[in-house]
Amino acid sequence: MLDTYENSAAPSQLCAPVDPLAHGSDKYGSAGLLLSSAGRGWSGLSAELRDHGKATIAWRGSRSDVEICVDLIGNGSLVTRRAAGIEDRRVASRGTIWLSPPGWREGSLELAEDQAGILHVYLPLSQFSPSNLGYDVDEAKISALRYEHAFEDPLLFEIAHAIATELQAETSAGHLLVEALAGSLTARLVQKHLRAPSDQFPRRRREGLDQRRLFRVLDYVKENLEGDLTIDRMASIACLSSAHFARAFKQAVGQSPHRYVSAKRLDRAKTLLIQGDRPLVEIALALGFSCQANFTRAFKQATGLAPGQFRHNRGSP
Repeated sequence: MLDTYENSAAPSQLCAPVDPLAHGSDKYGSAGLLLSSAGRGWSGLSAELRDHGKATIAWRGSRSDVEICVDLIGNGSLVTRRAAGIEDRRVASRGTIWLSPPGWREGSLELAEDQAGILHVYLPLSQFSPSNLGYDVDEAKISALRYEHAFEDPLLFEIAHAIATELQAETSAGHLLVEALAGSLTARLVQKHLRAPSDQFPRRRREGLDQRRLFRVLDYVKENLEGDLTIDRMASIACLSSAHFARAFKQAVGQSPHRYVSAKRLDRAKTLLIQGDRPLVEIALALGFSCQANFTRAFKQATGLAPGQFRHNRGSP
């Protein structure tokens, strides 16, 4: 768990500058935007890590997604949100969460003091589809996600922490992790934070991942380590919903899909480094990294050697 906010993950240390047209820029502006998922190839959700200055932020125009804001470090600042006759005043602490469902057309956010380390997660409505959840959720119920009060939810905070960690330190299968986290985040919102009682939703079938379908998925992963591996595609091969596939895969293999793919891509990276003189940047991009620097960091963390050192050592007589 992140005990302190890592300011070392500043934009100047990224492979590319933060996208000035990032998802929340129309609401919050570009000032204070530290990290963005823009350009990462994520699906299922997008995210930004921001430092906010003392301000009153007024916004207009409804969004088409769910926004989840999480205080990662505990600012101790008074935050006041207003919209459609609602006023919520909360002294922010580590783990405080605010939800903004789609459809709210105007409101304001008042920050009494500077706030550092706020994660903004944007979840598209497509995440609430039957193919992801395994059952239907009325779109009107999604608009009933609670806006009125800030709250704390340890599971949502752990999901947010994992998203922030991937923003700060990209991994080779990070987009798979993010897909799985998007499914878990959606399920948690439906389970705990809709005003509608949970017994209005049908129970999901508890169908496992039999050996035949598991082998199909593992073969697909092996053949596409240098391709675009996604949870949705792996789930479709297993004939399961995306959310259920992640659980069934971990139960069958003992690892989550993203950890399994990360390990296999590390093995592939070692093979590519030993077998030829393929440029490191080409290997990095082929194995799912956004740049060579992130590949080098992840490879060195796993093996103790930078890719170039590994190649040199294995190529030595």
